[in-house]
Amino acid sequence: MSAANVAALDCGSNSTRLLVSSPDGETLAREMTITRLSQGVDASGRLTDEALERSYETLRRYREVMDRFDVRRGLLVATSAVRDASNGQDFLDMATTLTGVEARLLSGHEEATFSYEGATADLSHDGAPLAILDIGGGSTELATRTEGGLVGYSMQLGCVRVTERALGKEAVTPERAEQTWAMIGEQLDAAFRAEPHLETLVGAVRLVGLAGTVATLAQLTTGVGEYDRALVHHRTIGIDEVVQWREQLGALSPAERLTLPGMVPGREDVLHAGLFILQAVMERLEVAELLTSENDILDGIAASLC
Repeated sequence: MSAANVAALDCGSNSTRLLVSSPDGETLAREMTITRLSQGVDASGRLTDEALERSYETLRRYREVMDRFDVRRGLLVATSAVRDASNGQDFLDMATTLTGVEARLLSGHEEATFSYEGATADLSHDGAPLAILDIGGGSTELATRTEGGLVGYSMQLGCVRVTERALGKEAVTPERAEQTWAMIGEQLDAAFRAEPHLETLVGAVRLVGLAGTVATLAQLTTGVGEYDRALVHHRTIGIDEVVQWREQLGALSPAERLTLPGMVPGREDVLHAGLFILQAVMERLEVAELLTSENDILDGIAASLC
């Protein structure tokens, strides 16, 4: 095994993930663990001891995976939860110690850039402009590339944040739904004000969805319980399916959602919130379908290292 293998690590609001790649871009290992780093951050402004320990334990295990592939170079990135936390730097310091690689807090624009590069590298850029939608736990990135460079915006929306602030984990009530649509609408309005170029995408964009909400939705639409990358990567999902699954999950308790083939344990209490976000963005952009991508921010980071 070559010492030139590299590792990309993403400490997101809901999950902590690892990608180990060879110098020529071959995937050697890909891991995902639900750690819910953002638990309670919205209310307290701090990463909790419980969330930190879950994440640290996962990073210790990922270092063992990296050792098996003789990884000596990599980059760990942290996003929304760490940006919002007063003890975020403490987390980054410990993450560097545990993994032996640089730990960096990304800005929303950097997050969108890595996500765009990772998700679109294997797609044709001919025809309609490509835009990526990355629904995370604490934030949602919408980005596209123009002649002047990448245009992106990070909204204070994510499946965990929306669940904690507005929607709740249990079956959705009309009042909760109204609060949720209002919260999402405010953030979308802010995005379109901040980046006027987004208006040019309305009705004319090819939308690519990535990260946990979209990946789990893709798995649910297959009706297959076991993860199969070939089934969910570059799967086309219509907005009618998004609405159907949002309504179906919204009528169930988390325990009931967990019985559905394809539901990922650890997402059953927040996935419905992610689908509210997904539906709202698709409607705002006037797109009838979404192309899913299992390539994401990790692939963008790994490509930059290679």
